[in-house]
Amino acid sequence: MEIYVLDNYYLAITLLVTIGYQLFFFAIAFSFKFDKVTDFAGGTNFVVLAVITLALSGHHHARQIVASLFIIVWGLRLSAFLLFRIIKTGKDDRFDDKRDKFFPFLGFWVFQMLWVWTVSFPVTVLNSPNVTQYPQPDFGTGRDIAGVVLFAAGFIMESVSDIQKYRFRSGQSDKSAICDKGFFYWTRHPNYFGEIILQFSIFMICVSPVADGHVQGQAYNALYATIIGPLFLTILLFFVSGLTLQERPGAKKRYQQNNQWEEYSRYLDRTSILIPFPPKLYQMMPRILKRTIFLEFPIYVFDPAKHGDGGSVHRSVGEGDTNSHDQQSNWDSRDQLPQER
Repeated sequence: MEIYVLDNYYLAITLLVTIGYQLFFFAIAFSFKFDKVTDFAGGTNFVVLAVITLALSGHHHARQIVASLFIIVWGLRLSAFLLFRIIKTGKDDRFDDKRDKFFPFLGFWVFQMLWVWTVSFPVTVLNSPNVTQYPQPDFGTGRDIAGVVLFAAGFIMESVSDIQKYRFRSGQSDKSAICDKGFFYWTRHPNYFGEIILQFSIFMICVSPVADGHVQGQAYNALYATIIGPLFLTILLFFVSGLTLQERPGAKKRYQQNNQWEEYSRYLDRTSILIPFPPKLYQMMPRILKRTIFLEFPIYVFDPAKHGDGGSVHRSVGEGDTNSHDQQSNWDSRDQLPQER
């Protein structure tokens, strides 16, 4: 028997739980200047919401269990990795200018609340009474299978690339060394790509009852509307706290400090910003295809002539090379999102 709490989509209860959960850890982090709980609070919050909504639903169809389990496994893996990393590093440099300031520091946590609550939409609504009141199709539709395959691919890419980057950094005495091994050989941001694929795969599984015509009425619209979750994550990565803060600023810093700029510039020229692709083919690709199909938008591009601020000590590789102005920056991809690397 499902349990109705505040609203029929569990949006209010999950919002209240998220606010309370984040404020609890914010109080610890701010009072004790303790960075180790910040990312842990973000990842485990997803787990809490999935467990609560699945328990309240009263209907444990295979699809609900699979979708909930996927976000639980993802949240636990992410939290464990980030907790391990912060224990090793000791502190989080993101908060050096916020840790002692109540409202700026709180602002980060408020953003983390919004991020967790919104990205959880597909699983939250799938488990809600307004959806579970309808007969559910058996698990195993084409969308279900495609979702499972995409989840596995995204989860592996995200998890393995996190480990690859951590091991590369840990084993390098030269902190300016360029990680172009493993998944980073194929894309500059494999963990971003993996996470986007992963979240859209969960959405794909969650909307199967609607796509197959079993869920009707407002619940039909509500389930499709949960695409806001993976879209919100994608927008964050592309335009707010991900690529925009990593690509051009990272390249500019290397250029001005001459941190292996020549080699890094060649890496940018041959490596896709997000979508995995063979480097030799990508290097030969026309600029228009890089800027469109492969998502290397102008806001990510570092052009020494335009963005060097007169303080540069080096020039771009191959002056006159038509691809030199297409070069993007920084693969170090999880340091700006609310919980992320």
